[in-house]
Amino acid sequence: MVDKQVFVTPEGLEKLKAELEHLRTVRRQEVAEQIQKAKELGSTVNNPEYETAKNQQSFVEGRILTLEAMINRAAVIPPEEVPSGRVRLGSTVVVTAPDGKKEHYTIVGSAEANPAEGKISNESPVGRALLGKKVGDHVEVAAPAGVMKFKVAKIE
Repeated sequence: MVDKQVFVTPEGLEKLKAELEHLRTVRRQEVAEQIQKAKELGSTVNNPEYETAKNQQSFVEGRILTLEAMINRAAVIPPEEVPSGRVRLGSTVVVTAPDGKKEHYTIVGSAEANPAEGKISNESPVGRALLGKKVGDHVEVAAPAGVMKFKVAKIE
């Protein structure tokens, strides 16, 4: 099976690398210390502190593996290639809803998506619908709450 590329901006790749470094150098050590303290309390059987620490260790190690895989498959979106008159990965798009409300979205790979910051994945329904559109295009997206309609007002 071929691994899927993970599209990221240069800043997104740096964030992934920083998180990986933090997990490897700081968090891994913290969890090891928690495990050691829990063992010092006595038996590891029926020891909730030990179980919690082991679960944290599993999470940290799993996240490290995930981040390593994402970084190895990263395809960086060069900033100079973004502007093209059409929405692409890395584009910031201003859309206008029928009621006049404006929203700003930056199209990023799924590894960087953070809707609270206006960063939406190219794989999300809205991200997929916006890709390839140009200023003035109308877009309809099926969402759980119903069909969202908007017009592309600006591409940055």
